[in-house]
Amino acid sequence: MRTRAAALLEQPGKWQLVDVELDDPGANEVLVRFMAAGLCHSDDHAATGDMPVGRLPLIGGHEGAGVVEKVGPGVTALAAGDHVVAQFVPSCGRCLPCASGHGNLCDLGIYALSGSQADGTYRAHLDGADVGQMTMVGTFAQHAVVSEYSLTKVDDDIPFPVAALLSCGVPTGWGSAEYGAEVKAGDTVIVMGVGGVGMNAVQAAATRGAAYVIAVDPAAFKREQATIFGATHTFADIDQAADFARSVTGGQGANSAVVAVGVTTGEHVAQAVNAIAKFGTVVVTGIGDIKAEGLPINLWMLSMMQKRIQGVIFGMGTPKLEITRLAGMYKAGKLKLDELITRTYRLDEVNQAYADMHAGSNIRGVILHES
Repeated sequence: MRTRAAALLEQPGKWQLVDVELDDPGANEVLVRFMAAGLCHSDDHAATGDMPVGRLPLIGGHEGAGVVEKVGPGVTALAAGDHVVAQFVPSCGRCLPCASGHGNLCDLGIYALSGSQADGTYRAHLDGADVGQMTMVGTFAQHAVVSEYSLTKVDDDIPFPVAALLSCGVPTGWGSAEYGAEVKAGDTVIVMGVGGVGMNAVQAAATRGAAYVIAVDPAAFKREQATIFGATHTFADIDQAADFARSVTGGQGANSAVVAVGVTTGEHVAQAVNAIAKFGTVVVTGIGDIKAEGLPINLWMLSMMQKRIQGVIFGMGTPKLEITRLAGMYKAGKLKLDELITRTYRLDEVNQAYADMHAGSNIRGVILHES
């Protein structure tokens, strides 16, 4: 079958609409009709070239929700008609990371930037050439063949635009606070960058009982929105936030700082390290240029004050578990998801959507695919 998609044909480059040919789903694969796709900064890293990919053309999108239309041989956990959320990291359940409770680090992640299926081959084609799918899913396509390891079934009564956010931004941000920073009641927490990921670290820290949840972002709109999600104080820059954290902790500093800046640099991490107290934790969630190395931090302070720098992918949680439990929290009224969606777009507005993201006018934009 043929389907419409937004793809990168070069790096750096803009998203271009193309019509691709899809194969039938193979073993352990399903055909999904995507209804909604979230517009995460990670796809923009691919467009700018900060994150090189192994296959061009590349269909973008790793946040998405839709309906299973057809299943391939060997698929037992999904059936036609099921509503599903894409996982930007697969989880096979059999490799060592999965078996040891680290499904976010599944060995199949090796195919994420080549955009192939789990067997290393491709199901989308353009003018006879294989086409990659961002993190094995490619939610900027109206239809896609996706591995069952990259999908989680959700209840039918969860709206597709909301469900799409469970693919990445929500569990990544939430887990950054819960698992990465291990926020406890009474803590002082700084969140640097409160877009579609950082905003969920804010609401996780607030839900877990942090006394002070300090949101840092240069965009006034995002600082204003952060108070809706539980921020107690907001600042335009990290120096002001760090001074405030020290003022309410007897000069010690924050218990933890989550770095969720859209284009994260070593300087951002160093600023966060300076803002935390003894035995505090800096959680590095945001990504930047893949070639960037080095942190301008004081190693004596890192060691002698027993500070910790923790990297995070998918919030350090097991994808299927986190998607399911966060969906349940949403249905119970304990998790704000509708409020994250600032604006919706058509597929042909994808480049405008990313311009709006760069302008700081969206918490999360969402593409609504035409049915």
